[in-house]
Amino acid sequence: MKHLSRFLVASLLVLGLSTANAQDENNPWAVSIGINAVDIFPTGGDLTNQGEIFDEYFNASDHWNILPSVSKLSVGRYIGDGFSFTVAGSVNKIEKFGELPNSGETVKVDDLSYYAADGKISYSLKNALNTKWFEPYLGVGGGYTWIDEVGAGTLNGSLGFNFWLTENLAFNIQSTYKHVFEEYANSNGGFVDYIPTHFQHSAGLTFAFGGKDTDGDGVYDKDDECPDVPGLAEFKGCPDTDGDGITDAKDDCPDTAGTAEFNGCPDTDGDGVPDPKDDCPTEAGLPALNGCPDADGDGIADGKDGCPNEAGPAANNGCPFKDKDGDGVLDKDDNCPDVAGTVANNGCPEVTEEVQKTLNSYAKTILFDSGKSSIKAESNKALGDIIAILKEYPTAKFTVEGHTDSAGAAKSNQRLSDSRANAVKNYLTDNGIDQFRLSAVGYGEDRPIASNKTRAGRAQNRRVEINLVK
Repeated sequence: MKHLSRFLVASLLVLGLSTANAQDENNPWAVSIGINAVDIFPTGGDLTNQGEIFDEYFNASDHWNILPSVSKLSVGRYIGDGFSFTVAGSVNKIEKFGELPNSGETVKVDDLSYYAADGKISYSLKNALNTKWFEPYLGVGGGYTWIDEVGAGTLNGSLGFNFWLTENLAFNIQSTYKHVFEEYANSNGGFVDYIPTHFQHSAGLTFAFGGKDTDGDGVYDKDDECPDVPGLAEFKGCPDTDGDGITDAKDDCPDTAGTAEFNGCPDTDGDGVPDPKDDCPTEAGLPALNGCPDADGDGIADGKDGCPNEAGPAANNGCPFKDKDGDGVLDKDDNCPDVAGTVANNGCPEVTEEVQKTLNSYAKTILFDSGKSSIKAESNKALGDIIAILKEYPTAKFTVEGHTDSAGAAKSNQRLSDSRANAVKNYLTDNGIDQFRLSAVGYGEDRPIASNKTRAGRAQNRRVEINLVK
């Protein structure tokens, strides 16, 4: 065919046209290959061998010119909003040139070559019909057609259907009405030296491609909410590393399967506290204690409770306060935790009058060297008894009082009573009594308990007393 070079040029133009647009957002490019049929008859054209528009439209045996090989190639790119732009090149051989009027006989011609290069804007009705596999479309465009040595421009209108077998492969059929603007002229025994208006039908396979999938997860970038990270289609391309049905971006524990209730985190012990916030993730506990148990219910987690099975206050590390001496005053409030006492005296024993009398009965037996403050050895037993009594009352404070009779000068008697009182105090502190519990004072001859006129009375007045400080 002598115009084959024209078809090759047109095909190269189609394959190299980078501005062409078609298909859809996911696979914007499409290439179609197939066969085409040219029908000159049912167009309502000016020739006598042409019928009315759509007359015998499907009469392929009498009217269609089909080249039995791949004879059409198109490339398209999606523009957007359902619109595509496609360029196509086709080749054919014309042998049937309509019908003789009134006879129905097919007009035969001698293998005229047919070449066409066309472009169209098409609009897909797939979204309007809400279907994925069936895609009807309408197209409008133009092109240039050669029949043998004659060429002419055409205005084209198309109706086509894509039947999508897979996401990227479709079976395509299309019918295009090509209106020619050239004037009619008779020659060559009634045939024409111009391109007649005609239909061109085609069928073939369409391959869609070019969708961008940066992370290779099968979800195109335009639909992929995580385009740089491989993910799952059900999560719009986002990953779910732990497989718990919550995407990593919304999962507080993306590497550990959990529940939606806890934003993807697990609750291993089932206590309602998710593991990341649970200080005791393998032991059921209380939300108020960060998921840790409190066996004795004292508000202190067992792990921090000194007595986990016995309720006690936090101030005592979760243990109950003791009362070692059993006097009804807790050790924490008991000034004498090891000695039973009274509540009124903060847990310490109270010094009774009887005790006071006993103390002074011992104190009165303390003997000093004549006119001195040195204590005689025979007083050690009485002092030991006094010490024993004072230790029974560890918080009680006492005054050691020194007294003399009226013999001698009052001033000397005062000094002597002071010395003897301090001598007793010192003895007591040296033998284990806290010095801060004792004070010493001398009264001289001012506080007699008997008459200084008799020897017996003066003997009673020379004494030491140990009295409770109230």
